[in-house]
Amino acid sequence: MLFSRYLLPVMKETPADAQIVSHQLMLRAGLVRQTAAGIYAWLPLGLRVLNRIADLVRREQDRAGAIELLMPTIQSADLWRQSGRYDAYGPEMLRFQDRGGREMLYGPTNEEMITSIFRDCVRSYRDLPRTLYHIQWKFRDEVRPRFGVMRGREFLMKDAYSFDLDAEGGRASYDAQFTAYLRTFAALGLRAVPVRAPTGPIGGDLSHEFHILADTGESEVFYDSALDAVDLADADAPAMLRGLYAMEAEEHAKVENCPVPPERLASRRGIEVGHIFFFGTKYSHAMGLQVQAKDGTQVTPLMGSYGVGVSRLVGAIIEASHDAGGIVWPDSVAPFDVGLINLRPDDALCATAAAEAEARLEAAGLSVLHDDRDARGGEKFATMDLIGLPWQIIIGPKAAAAGLVELKRRATGERHEVSLDDAMARLKGPRAA
Repeated sequence: MLFSRYLLPVMKETPADAQIVSHQLMLRAGLVRQTAAGIYAWLPLGLRVLNRIADLVRREQDRAGAIELLMPTIQSADLWRQSGRYDAYGPEMLRFQDRGGREMLYGPTNEEMITSIFRDCVRSYRDLPRTLYHIQWKFRDEVRPRFGVMRGREFLMKDAYSFDLDAEGGRASYDAQFTAYLRTFAALGLRAVPVRAPTGPIGGDLSHEFHILADTGESEVFYDSALDAVDLADADAPAMLRGLYAMEAEEHAKVENCPVPPERLASRRGIEVGHIFFFGTKYSHAMGLQVQAKDGTQVTPLMGSYGVGVSRLVGAIIEASHDAGGIVWPDSVAPFDVGLINLRPDDALCATAAAEAEARLEAAGLSVLHDDRDARGGEKFATMDLIGLPWQIIIGPKAAAAGLVELKRRATGERHEVSLDDAMARLKGPRAA
């Protein structure tokens, strides 16, 4: 992709109304633009990141056995009256009437709708267990939207819903999602701490939030420092993490006898990026969902719900991975794999070398943003550091004449002058090296 033909409105100055690093850098790097309070347009670079995150979330949901569908953003108020939540949810729900006078809402979550769909489609115990998920936009009318996509009113979310015949099966579904979340965050280059949490308006008595530990986090988390030593690649990691103490400060303050020895109790700021619940028959009972059991009796399935803030993760990743120059994207979610910088697009040798490099990189399956602008080298370097692509290949007159390129790793700043063949070999090797 040629920079000169791309829509990438980078900004040199930090917007005055952007309070946290992720909001500042998302605006400066041209990922988003605000269209109303708490509502953002995703520009091309930001959309590429958003889609890559969604793809990784989808991969781990599929791996866990969940089945994807797509539910609408607009829901009937009647569904929420069936569950008893319509009047209880609060002003965060956007309510309106359609032209026929029917009461509708812009969905903040989908427990009612998925229960209704499952009720209409499933009759027998043979159809359980099932976990269904979708990745869809949601709306909650936050009283004070702030911090960019970290606390916006419109947001992209993955929500999954499990249906089981008994509590044992429900816990197994919950555990499968717990594990899928750990794998998802690890694939995103993040270390997430599962924190025991209140269930709030969703309901139930089993719930965990997943927090990314970062100094700019919105909430304080108390946790057993043994969490830091758990290897997420270990097959036993989910069980170990569930067994270790972690709570938000507000909940921790309610614990009279903390089970963690004082020398092991740690505290850090956290950014919530996921929340899972097991709430039993709260919705299935209220909405008349029943299936026939093996013995011919009617059974009310037990349910759980599992949410990941996909758009929120963009901000969380930036909060956890940036430096003075700008964003430092993990390889797994970067909008492009390589930033190709032609220092002299008016020089025939540089232009030829850059075109060859772009063609070979793309033929190797790598995505490339080729900065072919008529701009100073310093401006191009600053832009590439700001948008945070994992690798930079720099082509200047001297290097081009010698058949060389300069290869830079964004995360470390390490630079090497190598042949294009050598650069290709490094890029096709371990990406995180």
